[in-house]
Amino acid sequence: MPHGQPATVPDDRLTTRQRRNRPLLMVHAGDGKGKSTAAFGLALRAWNQGFRIAVFQFVKSAKWRIGEQTALERLGSLHSHTGEGGPVEWFKMGSGWSWSRKAGTEDDHAAAAAEGWQEIKRRLAAEAHDLYVLDEFTYPMAWGWVDVDDVVETLTNRPGRQHVVITGRHADPRLIEIADLVTEMRKVKHPMDAGQKGQRGIEW
Repeated sequence: MPHGQPATVPDDRLTTRQRRNRPLLMVHAGDGKGKSTAAFGLALRAWNQGFRIAVFQFVKSAKWRIGEQTALERLGSLHSHTGEGGPVEWFKMGSGWSWSRKAGTEDDHAAAAAEGWQEIKRRLAAEAHDLYVLDEFTYPMAWGWVDVDDVVETLTNRPGRQHVVITGRHADPRLIEIADLVTEMRKVKHPMDAGQKGQRGIEW
């Protein structure tokens, strides 16, 4: 894509403007660090354009308040007071599903994930948001808590101009197939390889 120009122009009978403004399904996958960080960076960019943003966080502990949540919620508050940017809503769909599975049973977490997906479906049908960040949503699909075929059908047929970005490892091939943009984060080196734990301002 030299100078921001597409390598090919499909014969789809769309104008340049129509093609440019098509809603995107984006997937940030792979074993490397940065999948969620990239998605939240996209949300910041979208907020600046006045997008209505919804973040559904599917795996990290509900007790763990990450820095991006504070920043985006403050931007949402700024929008409420001044009209700048766009509205922001943030939802946590479980309590400690990955690194700290303490609160609730696996059935509880599965039920919470399923209900979270149903809420996303309702909002997509209502065209409630312009950008959905489904953070670490690949895991509920991989664990069988959310039906992949239902996700694929819903996202493929979502109405209007609603962008969706999904993050997480082990992305299902069916999801990859329908996505418009897929980025794989590949780990080359990581501080944890040398015994260093996550730190403030980098991991949270």
